[in-house]
Amino acid sequence: MIDRPAIFITGAAAGIGRATAEWYAARGWFVGLYDLAGSACEGLRQKFGAEFAIAESLDVTDASAFEAALTRFWARTGRLDVMFNNAGILHTGEFAEMPLARHHALVDVNLKGVINGAHAAFQYLKKTKCSCLINMASASAINGTPAFATYGATKFAVKGLTEALSIEWARHGVRVMDLLPLFVATPMVNNVAVPPKSVGRLGVNLTAEDIASAVWRASQWKLWPRTHWYPGTQTQALAWSNKLLPALVNRISTKLVTGY
Repeated sequence: MIDRPAIFITGAAAGIGRATAEWYAARGWFVGLYDLAGSACEGLRQKFGAEFAIAESLDVTDASAFEAALTRFWARTGRLDVMFNNAGILHTGEFAEMPLARHHALVDVNLKGVINGAHAAFQYLKKTKCSCLINMASASAINGTPAFATYGATKFAVKGLTEALSIEWARHGVRVMDLLPLFVATPMVNNVAVPPKSVGRLGVNLTAEDIASAVWRASQWKLWPRTHWYPGTQTQALAWSNKLLPALVNRISTKLVTGY
């Protein structure tokens, strides 16, 4: 058991997950580091110190492995203040030209992985006072976007799941939120072989540290219920335009930005 708050992070080896782990570790939290790249997580654990972190290899699509990882985490910590469902993958391109296996992989990791994490974490979240579940969604869940069709569909689903659980779990004292950023400078975005036109036109204006800061603010937020977080002014402008402008205008804007 530990005497400090604890966070469980999936996709912790690089990008947003790693930045978030470093952010929380710097503030004295115990950090659970989980990723397919377990060796990278182990390197972070050594950096933070064995008494301040745990690191394991985890495939979020494996529900049994997810449950076992959370059982071991709980045995070590006796608490789960923040569950950060961050692990995700990105495949872009014309829907019909993308191999079906890539569509299925997106659903398995980005949606089923989040469901697995939420389902396994609930029993521990409800036992921890003022706990929260934070899911990584995307600005792709604001408007359906060409070249991001299935990726965006998984994020729309995560957004809907977050909204439902934020109501269901409120009576258990568990807050549920998501983050919906535009493009973030991470290996996942930077390594796209042929970036869609929208990436070049909108730019990659957020850093992994920006998102880590947003995760922190969301986890500490207790003023009033707030489900969706839109990091960055550009993302906030997109969200507000989607709410305030007619659907036809938003559709035309999406076509112009994406080159369709």
